[in-house]
Amino acid sequence: MTDTALFFLSTLHPYDALPKATLGAIAKRVKLVDVAKGATVYDVGDTLDGLYIVVSGSVCVRDDAGHEISLLQSENSFGERGLLRNGVAVTSARAEEDSQLICIPPVVFHQLRAEHDPYRRFFDRTRADTTNDAALAFDLTSVRVETLMVPDPMTCAPSMTIQDAAKLMRDHRISCLCVTEDDTLVGILTLRDLSGKALAEGLDYGTPVAEVMTNAPRTLPPSAIGSDVLHMMMEHRLGHLPIVSGQKLVGIVTQTDLTRFQASNTAGFVAEAAEAQTAEGLAEVTKRIPNLLVQLVAAGNRHDVVTRMITDIADVVTRRLLALAEAKFGPPPARYVWLACGSQGRQEQTGVSDQDNCLILEDDLSEAALAYFEPFAQYVSDGLNACGYVYCPGDMMATNPRWRQPLSVWRDYFQHWIKSPSKEAQMLASVMFDLRPIGGDASLFEGLQTQTLEAAAANSIFTAHMASNALTHATPLGLLKGLATIRSGEHRNTIDMKLNGVVPVVDLGRMYALQGKLDVVNTRARLEGAIAAKAVSQSGGQDLLDAYDLVAQSRLEHQAAQIKHGKAPDNFLPPAELSAFERSHLRDAFVVIKTMQSALMQGRGVLG
Repeated sequence: MTDTALFFLSTLHPYDALPKATLGAIAKRVKLVDVAKGATVYDVGDTLDGLYIVVSGSVCVRDDAGHEISLLQSENSFGERGLLRNGVAVTSARAEEDSQLICIPPVVFHQLRAEHDPYRRFFDRTRADTTNDAALAFDLTSVRVETLMVPDPMTCAPSMTIQDAAKLMRDHRISCLCVTEDDTLVGILTLRDLSGKALAEGLDYGTPVAEVMTNAPRTLPPSAIGSDVLHMMMEHRLGHLPIVSGQKLVGIVTQTDLTRFQASNTAGFVAEAAEAQTAEGLAEVTKRIPNLLVQLVAAGNRHDVVTRMITDIADVVTRRLLALAEAKFGPPPARYVWLACGSQGRQEQTGVSDQDNCLILEDDLSEAALAYFEPFAQYVSDGLNACGYVYCPGDMMATNPRWRQPLSVWRDYFQHWIKSPSKEAQMLASVMFDLRPIGGDASLFEGLQTQTLEAAAANSIFTAHMASNALTHATPLGLLKGLATIRSGEHRNTIDMKLNGVVPVVDLGRMYALQGKLDVVNTRARLEGAIAAKAVSQSGGQDLLDAYDLVAQSRLEHQAAQIKHGKAPDNFLPPAELSAFERSHLRDAFVVIKTMQSALMQGRGVLG
C-alpha cells in the first residue's frame, strides 16, 4: 500500500514539490480506499475522513442542490473545500465506476499546508470554487488547445515493458505515456492502466505496453479550443487527451492543465502577494507571471488589459515590500510616497520589465529621519529585483540618493528642468512625467504634479525641446516605407518593437498630455484624453490609437510566443515570421506613427 501511494503521489503536483522524506512519511499515513460503482464517498454535512485523490475510476461531485459540478478522474483531488472550512463536507461525492482513492487524513492535510508553501499555495488557489465547470467552460471558450497543451509529450514504443514504462513515468514525474510507432500515435498508457490492468491482474513486469494501453485514444487538433477538451473529457470520462496534427503527435492536455489554466488569474496572484511574508514568498508568485501573460494573450485580451493586469501585480508586490520594510525597520519617522515611473508608472508592464522608482519625503526632516529611508529603499529595491523586476541600468531608483529627497527638492528639480531644458533635463523630465504613486501618502505628489504640468505647459521653450526629444526614437521604416530591420549584431533582421515601436507613441502621448495638462500617465489613456481635449485632431488621434494598438499587441504576442516555446521574452520581432498581411498592416501602423511625429514637429516649429 505504501509503495503504491508513494509512486502515485511522487508524480502528482503539489506532492512532487515536497521533500522525499516528507513524501515517504505521508505514504505511510494515508489510506487506500476502494469504492464500488454507485457507492457514496460522502454526503453534504458529513464529517470528512480527509482529502481524497482519485487513483483510478471516476467520482462525480455535486453541490448541495444535487447539481453535478465536476466529474473527477485519476489525479484529481476533492474534499478540500470542506477541510478548509470546518471539516464538514459542502458537496457530495459518488463513484461513477469502480474506483480507488487515496485518503489523506485531515491532520496530515493541515500539517502539510502549515509547513510547506507549495502545498499551501496549491490549495489556497482552489479555495475559490474552481470545481465549477460552468465557470471553467466560459473561460476556456476563448483559448486554443495549443496554449493549454504540454508540447512534445513523453512517448514510448508498444514493445516497451510495463516495468520500464512505470520507471519512465516515475523518473519524469508524469502520469501518462503516449505510445507511438513511426511518430504515429497508436495508444496511451496511464497510471490508471498500470494499476487497473497490470497491477490488479498481476501481470508479469515484462509484459509489453501494447497489452495494457488504451488503443486508438481520442484526440483533438491544436486548432480546437479549451471547451472542446473539457467537453470531450466530461463525455468520455478522460483524464488525458493527446493533441494530434495530421498523424503527428504534437502535445497532450490533462485535467490538471485545465485546473492550472483556471488558476492563472490576476485575482489569485494579488491575493497571494498580499499575504506573502517574505521577498522570497513574493518571488514564488511573480515567477508565474510569464505563464499568466501567455494565458491572458491567448484568451484574446487586448494589450492594454494584459499590461494593466501584469502591472497590478507589480503594484501589489511593491506595496507588500513597503509593508515588510516598515515591519523590519520600524514605523517611518515621516510621511513618504513611493512612486513608480517607466512602464510600471504607465501601467504598461509586459514580460520584460526592470524597476524605475523614487521616493518623495515630507519636508523639514532630521538627519536621522532621512537616514531611515536609505536601508528602507534598499530593502524594497532588493525585493523587487528578487521578484524579477531587475535593477534599473540607469540607476533610476529610490536607492539612489538623488531620487530619494524631500518634496521641496523635487520641486526644485522640476523647476530647473523646465527653465533649463538641457539634454539631461529633457530625458529626466520625460521619465518623471510618468510618475504614479504606489504606496505611502499620495497627497505629497498631487500638488507637485499639478504645479509641474501647469509650469511645463506654459513654457514654450521647454515644450519645444520636449517635442524635439519625442522625435529621437525613429520608426523602423526604410526609404520606400518598407520595414527596416536591425542590420547587425545579436538581433540582426529584427525590429525593436519597444524602442522603435511602442516608445515613439509613448513619447507622443506624453507630449499630448503636457499640451492638454492631462494628469493621466497611461499611454492609451493619454491618446484618448488628447482626442477628447482636441490636443490632436480626431482623425489623426484615432489613427494613432489604432496604430499603437496594433504595434503593442504585436509586441505582446511575440513575447507570449517566446514564453510558450521556453524562451526568455524580448522585444525583437523578426518580420520574416509574420505573414505578408501582418507585415503590411504593421508597416502601415509605423507610417501613421511617423506621420504624427512629423505633425508634432511642425506644430511646435521644431526644426528637423
